Amino acid sequence: MSAFSCSAARAVVAPKAVAKRGDARSAKAARAPSSVALAAPAFATASLASTPAAHAASEAISQTADGVGLAVGGVAAVAAVGGLLVATDPEKRRDDMKASSGGDEAASVKDYFNSTGFDRWKKIYGETDDVNKVQMDIREGHQQTVDKVLAWTAGMNMEGVTVCDAGCGTGSLAIPLALRGATIAASDISSAMVGEAEVRFNEQVKAGAKAPSVAPKFEAIGLEECSGEYDVVTCIDVMIHYPTDRVNGMISHLAGLSTDKLIISFAPKTLAYSILKRVGELFPGPSKATRAYLHAEEDVEAALNAAGFKVTRREMTATQFYFSRLLECERA
Repeated sequence: MSAFSCSAARAVVAPKAVAKRGDARSAKAARAPSSVALAAPAFATASLASTPAAHAASEAISQTADGVGLAVGGVAAVAAVGGLLVATDPEKRRDDMKASSGGDEAASVKDYFNSTGFDRWKKIYGETDDVNKVQMDIREGHQQTVDKVLAWTAGMNMEGVTVCDAGCGTGSLAIPLALRGATIAASDISSAMVGEAEVRFNEQVKAGAKAPSVAPKFEAIGLEECSGEYDVVTCIDVMIHYPTDRVNGMISHLAGLSTDKLIISFAPKTLAYSILKRVGELFPGPSKATRAYLHAEEDVEAALNAAGFKVTRREMTATQFYFSRLLECERA
C-alpha cells in the first residue's frame, strides 16, 4: 500500500498542475493575488491563523482527499500565505497525535487507518462514484502505479510465485497477483484495511474469477513484523508515512525477505514538492491525519544498495494530485 506532514496520504500534488494553472491565470493573478491558484498538497490539514492572508487563501480552498485543500497559484499567492508558516505549527500537532499513540509513529498510522482514514481510503481505492475530483485523481494515480507493477510482472508465470505485499491496503496489487496464480502473503498495519482486502478478494472469486491454488493469506501486522522468504516483495505507497531513518530499516527488513525481486514506491523529495508540502500544511482538513514524509531518491537507493539490491527499473507516476516514484530491484 500501495506512502509530507499533511494528511495521511499516499500521494501529493504534482508540480505540473502548478504550471498549468499559473500560466492560465497569470493575468488575473496580477490583478488579484488573493484569488490566484497554486496546487498545494492534496492532503493539507494544519490550522490556519486568523490573518488576512489566511482568509484570502481560505477563499480558494476546494475539495480534496481530506475534504479540504488549497487552490492558490503563482508566486504572489505563495508570498501571501508565506507569512502563515511562522503562525502555524503543524509539527506540534503531529507530535501531539503521535504522543496520543504512545509516541509510536506506526501506532499513529494504525489508529488513523483503523478509523477515519479507513472510510476515506476505502472510497478512494474503491469503485464508488461518491468521490470528488481530487479523490478520483488520486485513485487514478495510485492505480497507474499498481498497473506498472503488474506490467513489470506480466512476462512472469506467476503460478506458485511467492509474493509478500507489505502494506497491502485494500488489496489493489495483492488481489490481481493472487488471481494470476501467485501465492500471496498480504499484510497491513490496519486490520480494517487488510480486512477489506480479503472481502474484495472473496467477492471477485464469487463473481467468477479463478481462485489461485493456494489461497492468499491476509494478516493485520506491521511491515517490520513480516517474516518468511519470498520470490517477490512489494511495498507500494507506504513509506510516505515514515521518516528516513525508519524507512532505511524498513528497506533492510524487506530486502531480507526477498530472494529475487523487491518493488517499492515512495514520494520523492525535491525542492518543488517540499515547498508544496509545507504550504499545504497550513490548510485545515476535517479530521486528524498521520505525518507524511518525502524521501530523497538517492537515500532510498543507498539503503537498497546497502541491503544488497540494485535498481533495475524505475518509473514516475505524476497526476494532478498524486506522485510516486516506483523502483524495481534485484539482488546485486
